[in-house]
Amino acid sequence: MKKHLISAILYTAVTTVLLGLGYPLLITGLAQILMPERANGSLITKNGATIGSRLIAQPFTGPGYFYPRPSAAGANGYDAGASSGSNLGPTNQKLIDRAKNDVIALQSEHPGKPVPIDAVTTSASGLDPDITPANAEFQVPRIAKARGLTEAALLSMIKEHTKTRDLGLLGEPRVNVLDLNLALDQRSQPKP
Repeated sequence: MKKHLISAILYTAVTTVLLGLGYPLLITGLAQILMPERANGSLITKNGATIGSRLIAQPFTGPGYFYPRPSAAGANGYDAGASSGSNLGPTNQKLIDRAKNDVIALQSEHPGKPVPIDAVTTSASGLDPDITPANAEFQVPRIAKARGLTEAALLSMIKEHTKTRDLGLLGEPRVNVLDLNLALDQRSQPKP
């Protein structure tokens, strides 16, 4: 019995050191060597200050910016420390009312245009950094007006920033909102 107890304790200690310390350190070290930007959160810096991550959505509010998907993460949305969906089911009245109000508001901006589904629905994490190309194109008239750019120029920017399916078959075409807005700021500033 004592021999089995000692074996169990030694096995636990060895596996804890190997799998709890050694393996994570090895993987972290390899990630830092092979893909340091991704290993450190795909952070974007501007003028020496970190302004965001390509992996996490953040709110943009001005009419001259592309908006991300709505967020249910945290009290005011886009809180990376409270990443989660709303957990409201498709028959929940609160979700139905919010989506209806969002659709009405978006249709008033663009009468006659169908509202893309990702413009009114949250992602599972509430922090999806990407929108569909259709959602980006839907926002073009508002942004063109706010920045004094042509719609054709904005559509060209969207096309340049659209990522295709991974390996040609995984996922859907998508546009990273932060990358697109940074490119937009390099091109022009919103009118005051």
